[in-house]
Amino acid sequence: MRGKYSESFKETMVQKMSGPDAKSATALAGEVAIPQGTLSRKGFREYGRFGSTGDRMNKKKRPQNWTAEDKLKALIVYEGKNEDERGQYLRSHGLYSVDIDRWRGEVLESLNKKSKKGKNPRDRRIRELEGELRRKEKALA
Repeated sequence: MRGKYSESFKETMVQKMSGPDAKSATALAGEVAIPQGTLSRKGFREYGRFGSTGDRMNKKKRPQNWTAEDKLKALIVYEGKNEDERGQYLRSHGLYSVDIDRWRGEVLESLNKKSKKGKNPRDRRIRELEGELRRKEKALA
């Protein structure tokens, strides 16, 4: 017979299997008289906080799913905080400092790129005239 467990019960079991004082599914199975395989199944794991595929983990929160606009906003907010507030901000948004560092690098890289589309026709004309001037100076020398 299959037992159907309440959402709150599943949440409690996952909390006991995660965190600093986490118990293994095998140890917890002995305490609550539920087979270890049941505790390890997706029905329970989907309530986990990290790396789950369940409803509790919003895909938007994953750093790789953030939009460029969200990344820039996060970077601006992060830079405006002191060291203690930065750590709290990272934890509350599910980020690591390497995410912020990578985003900062991406922003700087995009700002430093020279756009070929935005080249000024005057610059091209100036280069042409300078080249022509060099050729004529060589011819006179």
